[in-house]
Amino acid sequence: MEKSYRMLLENNKAWATTQKQNNPDFFKDMAAGQSPEYLWIGCSDSRVHANEVTGMKPGEIFVHRNIANMVVHSDMNMLSVLSYAVEVLKVKHIIVCGHYECGGVAAAMGHKQYGLIDNWLRHLKDVYRYHHAELDAIEDPKLRTRRFVEVNVIEQVSDLGKTSIVQNAWKQGQPLHIHGWVYDINDGLLKDLVTFTSTKDLHSVYHLDKQPVLDVAV
Repeated sequence: MEKSYRMLLENNKAWATTQKQNNPDFFKDMAAGQSPEYLWIGCSDSRVHANEVTGMKPGEIFVHRNIANMVVHSDMNMLSVLSYAVEVLKVKHIIVCGHYECGGVAAAMGHKQYGLIDNWLRHLKDVYRYHHAELDAIEDPKLRTRRFVEVNVIEQVSDLGKTSIVQNAWKQGQPLHIHGWVYDINDGLLKDLVTFTSTKDLHSVYHLDKQPVLDVAV
C-alpha cells in the first residue's frame, strides 16, 4: 500500500520533469492564469478523463465531475462551477458527457439500496420515469442501459438551459453552446447527441425574465 501511494509522487516528479524538458515555460504559462473555452460536466468514473479523451492540454478545459454527470438544480457545487465558468471565464461551450457502461446509470435502473448515494440516484430514477415508455420498450437490458445513458445526457443539457446562469448569458448575447455527448468506453469514441444554443430550445415554461422577481407571494 505504501509503495503504491509513493508511486504517485514519483510519477509526479517524472511528469513535471518531462513537461519542463519539452517546454521550459510550461509551468510559468500555467501559473499566469487560465482561459478555457470549454466547461466539461462529466462522470466521476476513473476511465473517462476530459483532457485525455479529447486530446486537450492542461488549461484548455474547465471540469466538473459527479456520479452520472448530473445537473441538479440544488447542487451548489455544480452551480458554483457553472457560474464561474460562464460569468468569469466566459466559456463558449458547455459539454455534458456521459458514458456507456456507467455504474450510476445501471444502479438507478435497479432496486438495490446503496446507502447515501441513493439520494443522488433518485434524480436519475426521475429521468427514467420521464422516459420509461421508450426505455421499457427496449427488451435487451444492455441496449436499454445504453439508451438510458443517452436520454440522461439530453435531460442534463436541458437542465443546464433552465438555469438563470445560462439564460442570462444568452440574453446578454454571450456566445454559449451546450452540447450533450456520450463516450463509448468500448472504442474510445465520442457521440454527439444534442446542442442547445438559446432559450428557443427549451419549453416556454422554463423561460426566465432577465431580472429576478423579489415580490413573489408565498
